[in-house]
Amino acid sequence: MNAPSTPLADLFEWPNAINEVPKAVYLREDIYQLELEKLFYGPIWQPVAHVSEVPNVGDYKTLAVGEKPILIIHGEDDKVRVFQNACTHRGTELVTGFMGNKTEFECPYHRWIFDDKGALRVCPGDDDFPEDFTKEKFGLAEITTENFFGLLFVTLEPENAPPLLDYLGRTAEHLQQVLGGDGRLKLLGYQKVIYNANWKAYRDNDGYHPPLLHAAFRLLNWQGGKGFCVVEPNGNIALVSQLKEAAKTGFLKDEGILEFRDVNPAQGSYVVAPSLMTVATKHLDMINLRFPIPRGVGKTEVHWAYFAHADDDEQMVKHRLNQSSNLLGPSGLVSLEDAAVFQRIQRAATTSPANSYFLKGIVEGFDAANGAQNDEVANTVFWEYYRKTLGFPRNEARNN
Repeated sequence: MNAPSTPLADLFEWPNAINEVPKAVYLREDIYQLELEKLFYGPIWQPVAHVSEVPNVGDYKTLAVGEKPILIIHGEDDKVRVFQNACTHRGTELVTGFMGNKTEFECPYHRWIFDDKGALRVCPGDDDFPEDFTKEKFGLAEITTENFFGLLFVTLEPENAPPLLDYLGRTAEHLQQVLGGDGRLKLLGYQKVIYNANWKAYRDNDGYHPPLLHAAFRLLNWQGGKGFCVVEPNGNIALVSQLKEAAKTGFLKDEGILEFRDVNPAQGSYVVAPSLMTVATKHLDMINLRFPIPRGVGKTEVHWAYFAHADDDEQMVKHRLNQSSNLLGPSGLVSLEDAAVFQRIQRAATTSPANSYFLKGIVEGFDAANGAQNDEVANTVFWEYYRKTLGFPRNEARNN
């Protein structure tokens, strides 16, 4: 389905209040198609992999930007490149597996073969091709890529995208901390999950809910303190939370899962959203990158990747691995309830009141660019960027 051609003013109207969002954006196919065009395929930088996921020559990983499949390959020249995962002949998806290692990538349809730098090497029957055919013209389509401390960002509209550091803004320094300070990470493994919810329900996180939704915070008497949140005009967020040592309550057989070994509890949790959907987290000693893929209006697939630092000794690697999925994974001690809430938001969107409301911290004179640890201020910035990018006007006359 193509993006709607109807003028946006006639297609959809947006509430006037800055802290209200229409729930129809979670449900409408035409709006989802517009999001793909304007956001995912637009001048936005999106993380797709950390170089430690493909550390060796020939290593590859597949993902998707929006609904467009991509292929990330570590070439023999030691450069990691990102390509469209499609044969340049008839557009057949080239690689279907998640990851692996090989130096040649063969299309099953007509047996065209590409090397690990994306160059076309073999195309059977080319002696009967048009005279102006050359293999050089049919290499894999490379996607513009930038490297931030090992985290690879891509954009599908590079001619209009800002420089990556400008796009990240103040979130950059906090993202660097999540990436171990120097980006020298080592992959521990993955978990994958599909949420029965629109991608924006997954993305629309806040600092208000953790001590209220998550039972672990209450059971461990694990409350935050004087953390802070910074938000860029494009909605990119960095939430830095102050934690304290969790109470020993006897609920856990292994209390080591809650130890601080390589982090200051005053900044014990970093949650950074450096783009539309990706979340980078360093909670205690767990290092996690979440790579999401929208799978239609009502489904979101997320790949949770866990890392250690390259200099970690065996005990530290074991500690990070223990904290990883057990602490903050899809079914982790801290984050277990999220999936259920995402699904309940999606299910109720058709029958509940027409708008969602953000209230915590939305007081007279509030600073949208700087929030507190446990408020919803940052959400309003993202939604305003979303509204403007998609072109939905506020109709003040109808909404007052």
